[in-house]
Amino acid sequence: MAAAASSLARRAVSCRRLLLSRAFAAAAARPAKRVLVPVAAGTEPVEAAATADVLNRAGARVTVATVAFAPAGDEGLLVEAAYGVKLVADARVADLEGEAFDLIALPGGMPGSTNLRECKVLEKMVKMHAEKGELYGAICAAPAVTLAHWGMLKGLKATCYPSFMEKFTAEVIPVNSRVVVDRNVVTSQGPGTAIEFALALVEQLYDKEKMEEVAGPLYVRPQHGAEYTSEELNSVEWKCSGTPQVLVPVANGSEEIEALNLIDVLRRAGANVTVASVEDTLQIVTRRHKFNLIADMMLDEAAKMEFDLIVMPGGLSGAQKFASTDKLVDLLKKQAGSGKPYGAICASPAHVLEPHGLLKGKKATAFPPMAHLLTDQSLCENRVVIDGNLITSRAPGTATEFALAIVEKLFGREKAVSIAKEFVFM
Repeated sequence: MAAAASSLARRAVSCRRLLLSRAFAAAAARPAKRVLVPVAAGTEPVEAAATADVLNRAGARVTVATVAFAPAGDEGLLVEAAYGVKLVADARVADLEGEAFDLIALPGGMPGSTNLRECKVLEKMVKMHAEKGELYGAICAAPAVTLAHWGMLKGLKATCYPSFMEKFTAEVIPVNSRVVVDRNVVTSQGPGTAIEFALALVEQLYDKEKMEEVAGPLYVRPQHGAEYTSEELNSVEWKCSGTPQVLVPVANGSEEIEALNLIDVLRRAGANVTVASVEDTLQIVTRRHKFNLIADMMLDEAAKMEFDLIVMPGGLSGAQKFASTDKLVDLLKKQAGSGKPYGAICASPAHVLEPHGLLKGKKATAFPPMAHLLTDQSLCENRVVIDGNLITSRAPGTATEFALAIVEKLFGREKAVSIAKEFVFM
């Protein structure tokens, strides 16, 4: 009897393994969902990056395409996004006409939304896409400036950047919510709601289970729209002689949501942000979407300058590159040794600061699955930790809070709250 039961158990396990194997094979055989994220001069970079990053995490095949037309012989893929961010698109919208997508998602920003609106090829593509009942969406200014102008929100509930709500045409039912889903359209309010927007798109494109699977490792805020908070110990004033000079190093594999939140938020606040590549070229390829970002200068050039703050995005391979870049490590040690502010988010506290002794005697936090690498893990559950001249944070979902906490230290609470509201973060 026992032998028969054991044999049945073995067969059950084998059956389960076979079913799982078939399920995985079937999933692998299904073509990935195709997503188009059109961009233009003046596009809000955080919104574009968050949409591309989160949908890529869900397994979608994301194409970032510029609406700009290029002269003959020129690929014309360089995009001058808002706040001085330069990125390289994957393709041009004009070359994608006739291709089928499962989702078209428009980032906002001005004049980015206007530039999207004026692209006749994009307008035709989105209208044909909608006629087939496919999913589409827009965030920030784009719902009012672009979709409503094209007549694509008639009779639908929608939201947009708060100061653009009055620009909705009479056929739109305006709703003052962070994200609105009505039939096959998803709309949202601004850079501070970009991850929520992207997760809503994942849920509509796939299902709730997939959305929750993607949301977990982002460590999004439990209460959207609430005031940001940070844990501060050994408070010191972060002194600057004038306009704060900030260095944001980037590498292949840097996390785009984290890097672009730092650049965008700090430039909005009035800091002079220098984005420096630690690679051999100015163009770097970020972690998730293979988002192509153009740095302002090479690290060798930046190393000749003085900075009030050096702050690193995460992304495991990017952090590992930072840790092996002697010039950057030397700059960080000099910064810390002189009592000047420095910081890191996600993988970088564990893979850069900790192994180089830059967390000695300091409290810090890091990406939760890597927090065990910190010698002192006592404050790892906090989303942002400030200890004297050091600031650390956890993940893409804490990147805006991280950037706002830096603004508060450099410019004061009033300025940080103003930026948070402008960002539609709180």
